Amino acid sequence: MLPELHDYDIFPKVLVVGKETEITVLPLGAHAAFRTDGGLTVHVCPLNEGTPRNYPDRPNVNIIPVSTDERGAIRFRWTFDSEQMYFIRVFEGEKRRVQLAVYCVEEDLRGRYPFIGDLHMHTCRSDGRQCPAVVAADYRRHGYDFTVISDHGRYYPSLEAMRVFEKTPCEMRVIPGEEIHLPGNDIHTVNFGGTYSINGLVASSAQQNEKGDDPAERSLDGNCPPCLSDEEFRAEVEALIPSLNIPDGIEKFTYAACVWIFNHVRKAGGLGIFAHPYWISDLYQVPETLVEYMMETQPFDAFEVLGGERYYEQNGFQTARYYDDRRKGRDYPIVGSTDSHSCNENPGAFIASTIIFSPENERTALVDSVKKFYSVAVDGISAEQRLVGDIRLVRYGWFLLKYFFPLHDELCFEEGRAMKEYAVGADPDSALAELKAVSGRMKKQREKYFDF
Repeated sequence: MLPELHDYDIFPKVLVVGKETEITVLPLGAHAAFRTDGGLTVHVCPLNEGTPRNYPDRPNVNIIPVSTDERGAIRFRWTFDSEQMYFIRVFEGEKRRVQLAVYCVEEDLRGRYPFIGDLHMHTCRSDGRQCPAVVAADYRRHGYDFTVISDHGRYYPSLEAMRVFEKTPCEMRVIPGEEIHLPGNDIHTVNFGGTYSINGLVASSAQQNEKGDDPAERSLDGNCPPCLSDEEFRAEVEALIPSLNIPDGIEKFTYAACVWIFNHVRKAGGLGIFAHPYWISDLYQVPETLVEYMMETQPFDAFEVLGGERYYEQNGFQTARYYDDRRKGRDYPIVGSTDSHSCNENPGAFIASTIIFSPENERTALVDSVKKFYSVAVDGISAEQRLVGDIRLVRYGWFLLKYFFPLHDELCFEEGRAMKEYAVGADPDSALAELKAVSGRMKKQREKYFDF
């Protein structure tokens, strides 16, 4: 956390273009108190206008005389006229006491709050280490607002995690999902938020082998299409091939199976993710010409631009691919995910994440927001995080990572610890009481810091 966040609170932090807003700067302790004998000013400095000494004719510094109230806080009103970050500098006479920051957004981002989470991870129900409820709780402790349990070939582990916490008031959202593996198709895809299992549509899947055809284990609401035999699945995919005009040199069944999968994910109301094509599984998981054709035709809803490996050939090349595709006029939503197989004692446990700008931290709103391009991927390989995406949202997301999420994460830690105690501890009733006590704090924090 930045030192100034320990000593001062500024709110709201996120404002709307053209709306006059009252800003409060509150010292957090006597050591941070402002002088009360006059001479206090606030300098509002838009980051995009250049330094005043070099660009004196630009509106790069606005000076406002202020005073302190009975709490020692400074309040001032200002109308911010463009989308960007603004430094808020408090001066005592000629001396700058502290520099804080706010961000102003255009109207389309009003009411879209930043929720951070993961769209691809595993548990001990496939090849991960911890059980689904522990994974969800541990990632909440780390600061995640949502996560999906996307075990290989299995949808039911996500339902398992959801059921553990369904009677608690926790604000963390576990999203139903799965990593999809069907006969004859080795391309890894993820169903994020679909109301039924895609794996559960085919008889030979791990989902069917372990849980059978029970709709309660392969759907969110008990509604799902009937299960197909392997032969029926292959016949449906083969029937798709003539309509797709797949060129020579591209594996026709493999590509058509991806189309079949993504079509079903959309029918289920989910987000179909094309995952980690540059993962080195002996060699690259997906041939380069097939990757190029996938990007050209875009049967998926989102591309996992950042995934779970630490070598440059995966995330580095996928990022380069994304920006090169944009140069070619191709655009598609992107996400970042850990592809985690352990939520602790794992150097890749927090390797990537996604910020989704959504009206709500809720399945359908998150899916819809990604599809509408309101997401950025966060690269957490190094301590200095980096973002991938449209530069507009990258700038906004970077502000949030510096000035908002450290405060947000403090609240998440407490809820995540209580979630884990509730799921596996000796005194679940006490943990539930603690969850009830902290419930609603994230909502109150958003209302404080976002002037929507």
